[in-house]
Amino acid sequence: MKTYWTLMIPVAAALAFGAIQTQAATSNPNLAGTFKCGPDSKACQWSGQSFTVSQTGNHLDIKNDKGDVGTATLTSPISISAGPPWNMLGVISADGRTIDWSNGSQWKKA
Repeated sequence: MKTYWTLMIPVAAALAFGAIQTQAATSNPNLAGTFKCGPDSKACQWSGQSFTVSQTGNHLDIKNDKGDVGTATLTSPISISAGPPWNMLGVISADGRTIDWSNGSQWKKA
């Protein structure tokens, strides 16, 4: 029985440490700041050319250069769902500086 506990304590510690590292590695990206739209000029003409994003946790407030205001939610560390007026899904780059949207546009952090 002593051998069992001798082996289990290091295994439990390793699992706990791994869980802490995984949680830290999957934290939400910081998307607060200004983004510029591209490369599809039609999509950008409709959605706006520049966007100001403020972030609290996984909730985002977005305002474009045309005065439109909306919200978005980080659905994972690499995905985002924007509500009206944009109604788009996005994939966030690993460095958090680019969002590729379902309408074909791309936002790059300025």
